Amino acid sequence: MKSTDFLVIGGGAAGLSAGMYAGRYLISAAVIRGPEPGGETATAWTIENYPGFLSIDGLELVQKMEAHAKAAGAELVDGTVTAIEKKGNCFIATVGDEQYSAKTIVLAVGSARRRLGLPNEENLRGKGISYCATCDAPLYKGRTVAIVGGGDSSIKGVNLVARYATKVYLIVRGTVLKGEPANLKQLSEKTNVEVLYENSVKEIIGTTTIEKVILDKEVNGSKELPVGGLFVEIGAQPRTELSKMLGVDIDEKGHIKVNKFMHTNVPGVFAAGDITDGAGDFRQDITAAAQGAMAATSAYKYIGAHPEIVC
Repeated sequence: MKSTDFLVIGGGAAGLSAGMYAGRYLISAAVIRGPEPGGETATAWTIENYPGFLSIDGLELVQKMEAHAKAAGAELVDGTVTAIEKKGNCFIATVGDEQYSAKTIVLAVGSARRRLGLPNEENLRGKGISYCATCDAPLYKGRTVAIVGGGDSSIKGVNLVARYATKVYLIVRGTVLKGEPANLKQLSEKTNVEVLYENSVKEIIGTTTIEKVILDKEVNGSKELPVGGLFVEIGAQPRTELSKMLGVDIDEKGHIKVNKFMHTNVPGVFAAGDITDGAGDFRQDITAAAQGAMAATSAYKYIGAHPEIVC
């Protein structure tokens, strides 16, 4: 069994920031990178809203974060935590054939953006298909794009993307839009937006980048809709498995409840990033990184306040 002061579960912006700060506090930290190292950030085509970088590829940003965490002393571990429990004052996590014991942990496993589940979707992720309008809207200036969804997140996405795109199609499975009145009013004032009710995307066409989508029903006499971008805004599903194993409180949407210092209800367990309710509905790399730093700081203080814990 391997032992560490601070076990970081998740290798995205929150987890890497937590690992870097732990290293600076001179507490040992192991960052378990998970099944998708870098998380959603690594799949972003271009990021233009992270301070210090006018424009940077998502994978490159993750690599810089990884290098920073390692330079600070954190250990980066390839693997996925499949089980975790608290034994006495220590936490025991299973990672493949290995087990780790830790004095403190941070859950930074993020949320999985809901996908359409279409055959070509993964191939074109980051190549015209985006799951974050806030992140990528400026990249589609002058293009025709489509957004899939019918809730408030998709409406806010349309309002933002319409500032840059020439034409925006909002593809809605149902017959009505569900959003905040202010957002719906803003949408109604857009002259370059067309809402396609009772329709859905059945196929995505493209090789190196998206070229068009095939719809369930015809629009202007054709089921083929040429687009230079597709935003999928149908929500995200928090990864709750480990939270439930530890008895961590989660809200009605599955996000971990934290206080302003990233504490959960379980002593020694902290959380950071998209998995938490700490930043409301605003989930970005900058907030994830900030929460990771706060979680590591809280872990450092917790370890200092409990010298009796030996794992």
